[in-house]
Amino acid sequence: MANCLVAQSGGPTAVINSSLAGVVRANQLNPLYDRVFGGLYGIEGTLDGKLYDLTGLTGRDIELLQQTPSSALGTCRYKLKRGNDADYHRLVEVMDAHDISTMFYIGGNDSMDTVDALAEWARGNAPGKRFIGIPKTVDNDLVPVDHCPGFPSAAKVACEITHATRLDYDAYTRPEVFVLEVMGRDAGWLAASCCVTGDVDLLVLPEVDFDREAFLAEVRRKFNETGKCYIVTSEGAHYADGAYLSAGNAADDGFAHAVLGGAAATIKQMIVDAGIVPRGIVQDLSRAARSSNFAQSIVDRTEAWELGLSAHMRSADPAFTGQVVGVRRDEAAAAEGLYNAKFFAAPASEFANFVRHFPAEWILPDYQGIAPEALDYFRPLIKGEPRVVMDGGIPATIVPFNRR
Repeated sequence: MANCLVAQSGGPTAVINSSLAGVVRANQLNPLYDRVFGGLYGIEGTLDGKLYDLTGLTGRDIELLQQTPSSALGTCRYKLKRGNDADYHRLVEVMDAHDISTMFYIGGNDSMDTVDALAEWARGNAPGKRFIGIPKTVDNDLVPVDHCPGFPSAAKVACEITHATRLDYDAYTRPEVFVLEVMGRDAGWLAASCCVTGDVDLLVLPEVDFDREAFLAEVRRKFNETGKCYIVTSEGAHYADGAYLSAGNAADDGFAHAVLGGAAATIKQMIVDAGIVPRGIVQDLSRAARSSNFAQSIVDRTEAWELGLSAHMRSADPAFTGQVVGVRRDEAAAAEGLYNAKFFAAPASEFANFVRHFPAEWILPDYQGIAPEALDYFRPLIKGEPRVVMDGGIPATIVPFNRR
């Protein structure tokens, strides 16, 4: 038997390590490979030959790995470009040096493009090498899945923070606006999920071009009616010309994506400058939403684990390459008010370079929130909590492999 390689890329999630643990445990139960190597710092570290042997992780290691946030192997924002044969040849050299036949890549949109590119190149240049994708993203913007691992846990903590800060906000009589900013460059899934709590007065999504005057009119109306206005915005909120509200859109992350952050501060300031209220509070959820292992969704953690198992199991087929495993909702169960996940595999090309936007028909006009159908979509994903192993009053974690 040959060996396999697992690497992680892009922004971490609260359950990305559960997928990693699933691959490792699957091979312990059904050893399709002699050894399971972890590529440190994603494709970037792997190209440098930075590998860690995960084969013999103990049951305790795997248990704690599932509840450890961030990327336990380390991550990267390195773009493996099509046509850059030097990187492709170098990766094969590393794989050959460790007798690796199969690479599992856990990541988002760009990582699935990497899986597609590598599999396509390998067909003509390294036919013995296989590349398989396992999705993750808190943005929930991959197609053709029902939802992405990492999103339910991020939505769960976003809802918890929304409700807690709304109660804090309502405790005061002073006139001020509250603006919560969450991640979501191109799609508003995470921001929209905050509406599950019933605490959101106005919702700003990337799917709707921002109209300053129309928005301020709604803010005034809320304050006139209730004396309060709790706003949730996606970091990727933008004007009709494509300009981001965020002040941080000048840089990019290496994938030609704008580095965002600051939409909430911009909204708060425009409300103050308009004279509606004299002050405002800004809460930036940002990385807290994607690293809050204390608020994992049991649905999320379980599905991330099972996708790792599924990817490993499907790799028993020597023709299985250039594929991504994913989750779909059982529509028959949903029609009866139940939630059940179905796992599938599809070509990586169907996942890469597409954005799954929050449905327009689920967005209420005038920034008023989301439709009941959206609430029905979100609620099953955030229900339930896994048992958490504690250490000194906080969730126990492993020492990340890239820090050993």
